[in-house]
Amino acid sequence: MSVKPINFAFFGTPDVAAETLEILKQKGFMPSLIITSPDRPQGRKMLITPPPVKVWADKNNIPILQPERLEENFLQNISCDIFIVVAYGKIFPEWLINTPKYGTLNVHYSLLPKYRGASPVQSALLNGDTETGVT
Repeated sequence: MSVKPINFAFFGTPDVAAETLEILKQKGFMPSLIITSPDRPQGRKMLITPPPVKVWADKNNIPILQPERLEENFLQNISCDIFIVVAYGKIFPEWLINTPKYGTLNVHYSLLPKYRGASPVQSALLNGDTETGVT
């Protein structure tokens, strides 16, 4: 019995998202498209730097989109079964969540809703939590 590959787009930006992509790859799941934030100035010299997810996508020859805004026409002619989102950094409008055939899966590194936002792991550590998880 063969398993049909899942056609999915991956939304993410920082290291934790690139690490998630690597785990998916090791398990035999490769996205057909990656959406990440635009390259930004970083460091003391403010050099334009690609996000870690873009670096991963380039190494793995995956097409990349880097929209500044999530506007309705940016995914024109893109058809996916599912979207997977890990630390993308933007709030998804409802139309985008419902775009793929099977919806959107958001992986968040905390036990929601306790630590929503951009730094859930750091917040759990700073608050002395002895238990956390992934939602």
